[in-house]
Amino acid sequence: MEDENPPVVAPTMPEPRLVEPTALEIVRTRSLASLVAQEIEAMILAGTLAAGERLNEQQLAVRLGVSRGPVREAVRGLERSGLVVSVRNQGSYVRSVSTAEALEIYDLRAALTGLACARLAGTASAADRAALEALVARMDQARRADDAPAYYGLNLDFHAALLARGGGPRTRRLYEDLGNELHLFRRRALVEPENMRESNAEHAGIVAAIAAGDAAAARAAGEAHIAGGKRRFQSTDASATHAGPTHAPDSAARDPGPPPAKAPAAPGGRPRRAARSATN
Repeated sequence: MEDENPPVVAPTMPEPRLVEPTALEIVRTRSLASLVAQEIEAMILAGTLAAGERLNEQQLAVRLGVSRGPVREAVRGLERSGLVVSVRNQGSYVRSVSTAEALEIYDLRAALTGLACARLAGTASAADRAALEALVARMDQARRADDAPAYYGLNLDFHAALLARGGGPRTRRLYEDLGNELHLFRRRALVEPENMRESNAEHAGIVAAIAAGDAAAARAAGEAHIAGGKRRFQSTDASATHAGPTHAPDSAARDPGPPPAKAPAAPGGRPRRAARSATN
């Protein structure tokens, strides 16, 4: 005999689908100028826009499918971050860093890195130490595989982690601005295996000092690491070529002649390449 009251089966609800945000939703959460700045920055770091090259707002607007207003605002923002320089009555150019400027940037980065390492030695949690140790281990794997792009990307992550955990907002902002200026040439050359080995040994020394809670040793290790990168950079015969011309377009404001339309640059590639010996 059939059951007069069969059980009620609830309808099966479909699995929720992850929906990619539309272009309109992205623009609603981020300004159009910031999106344009992100695209222009990617072109600069990839070498599509070379050091010393003039930024044509109309061409960029057409290329990105926007009006000139967001491009102009984006260029002003990139100027504040150090990637672009404006020359009076001439226009805006991709910043070209001279060897002398690069060496000064190394000195400034050494001070900021040492400060962050010293602070982190007194505040690092077990999770902080584990994250840094994991990055050092992954860099060692990339070094053994002779994978320079992977090593350099992890190297950037390591330094970002040091500053995120040990630096205050102002320290991080200064460090990022200085790093942006160096990206113009650090990402376009090869990293030699011996320099990767030496650089990562210095990373391990920084982590060991932080783990020991020794602020003085951590500061010294951080500063010595950046100084080592500066020395490795100086030992590269082609450093001047990687850094661009001996004077950047911003010096053209003091020079009657216009800046070059295109500065010498090393072969382009993925924007995660480092200067031959600037592995820090």
